[in-house]
Parts: sequence; C-alpha cells; structure tokens
Amino acid sequence: MNRRQNAGMTVYAVQYVYDPRADVRDVVRPEHRRFLAELFEAGALLASGPWTGPTEGHEPGAPEAAAEADGALLLLRAESRADAEAVLDRDPFARRGLVARRTLRPWNPVFGPWS
Repeated sequence: MNRRQNAGMTVYAVQYVYDPRADVRDVVRPEHRRFLAELFEAGALLASGPWTGPTEGHEPGAPEAAAEADGALLLLRAESRADAEAVLDRDPFARRGLVARRTLRPWNPVFGPWS
C-alpha cells in the first residue's frame, strides 16, 4: 500500500490483553506471527509487539505490576472500525481465545513514518 492508497484509512491503536495461558500462547505464537507478517506485507499492520514491562509507575515485582496481564500493542490501518475488528478476529490468538480483552482506538499520527 502506498500513501495515496491509504488516503481515507484510519490507523487504530489496538491493545491486546492476553489470558493467563502463556503455555498455549507459546504453541500458537508461530501461527500468530505468520498472520501478523501477512498483514504487515499487505500494508495493513504498521507495527506490533508485546509489552516488555509493567505500566509506568508500577515497579517490577510490586503487587500491581504482578497483577498486570501480558499483552501487546498493534497499529493497524483499516477503512473502518468494523473492518479492523474483522481483521483482528482472524488472528490465531483471538480464534483460540487467548485475547481476554481487546481495545481499539483511532489514532492520528502527526509526525513519523505513518503521518
């Protein structure tokens, strides 16, 4: 997708909160990453990756940090929220029930490669 093809499309900041079954995620992860790679190659996925630490202000090892679920952030381009949700529903993690909660929020990049 080039910039002209992206005109009129919305970028969504998507937050995944994973369910506690890390062992199942480990098994499904290769399929999940292939799915994301296909979205990236098609120009729909701008970036994605797992959280690597607790929320700011939560010290590692503190009770509130330990209570935080694992998850990820994805930046996804789609024509509508419904289209974005339909794409995310096909994610192997979602199909296997490994995404306990998903939030989508429209995002307007003003600076950077996606502006």
